[in-house]
This record gives sequence, structure tokens and C-alpha cells, in this order.
Amino acid sequence: MRVYVPLTLSGLAEAHKRGELGPAPMTAYGVTPGLREWYVSDDIEELEYAALSRAAAASLRLVAGDPGVARRRVVVALDVRDQDATADPDRSLDSGSVGEVRISVAVPLAEAAAVHVDADDAIGDVTAAADALGAADQGDDDAQFTVDGAEDHELLWYGVQEIPNLVD
Repeated sequence: MRVYVPLTLSGLAEAHKRGELGPAPMTAYGVTPGLREWYVSDDIEELEYAALSRAAAASLRLVAGDPGVARRRVVVALDVRDQDATADPDRSLDSGSVGEVRISVAVPLAEAAAVHVDADDAIGDVTAAADALGAADQGDDDAQFTVDGAEDHELLWYGVQEIPNLVD
């Protein structure tokens, strides 16, 4: 199963230093039955993009929770065995948890398929979104508009071999 692990740049640096994503259990996002129902599509590429987007939103929450990290969303795409990624059907009823899976094993970073990171031009919008996230969660429409502004930025694709350049 292809899963998308939300991180921050400092989290990616730590994973690079350790050589693995972990420790387990880790939260990731994938094409779960709940995501299929929520997104209403049979196109696997669209569904995987939806899972990547859910992970990017989770990465924004990580960024918002740590004022000391770089204001960029980071998502690592990797393939795990189906039995190592489980979705909690009760959590899939919560709209904030659609597509969420728990990874039960640490995964060598070298086995990742790709790393997705915000470009420089997204930093301002990601910063504003991280600052507005709390108000958006409380129902503030203007704050939600600001959070949605970060989602307008596509994450760039990097090969695993490019991680040292991203974290230095």
C-alpha cells in the first residue's frame, strides 16, 4: 500500500539522520475504504492525490504546532505491506481522519518512493495558514480561507537521494 507520512523539515532531517521513518506506530494517509467513500472516485491516481493532500494538511498541523520549524509542509511517500498499515474504521467517521492509517513498523528511509516539499514561494502562505489554523478549527471563515490558501500550492517532488540537500 502506498502511504503518505506527514513531517516537518526538521522531522525529515531527523529521519535522515536515523536512516528510517519511525519509531512505530506512525500516522500516515493512504487510500482507505473511508477515503474512497469520502472522495467518491475509482481513479487510483486521484485517490492517491487525495491521500497526499490529507498528509499535507497533517503536515501543516505539525508546522503549526512547532513555531521553531521551517514553514514548509513535508510528506514522504512510501510503500508498506498492507498488513503494516491499518485504518481504524471508527476514526474514519471523523472527517479529519479520512484516509488515516497507522504504520506498525519503522521503515528505512531508503525505501521511500519520494519526498514532497513546499517550494519557496509557498512559505508565506504556509506561515499564514499555520497561524490561522486554530481560528479555522473554531469556525472562523476568514481563517479557513487563509488555511485553504496553503492548499493552493502544489508540493514539489524530490527523490530520496535529494534529502540531504533539503535538510541542510
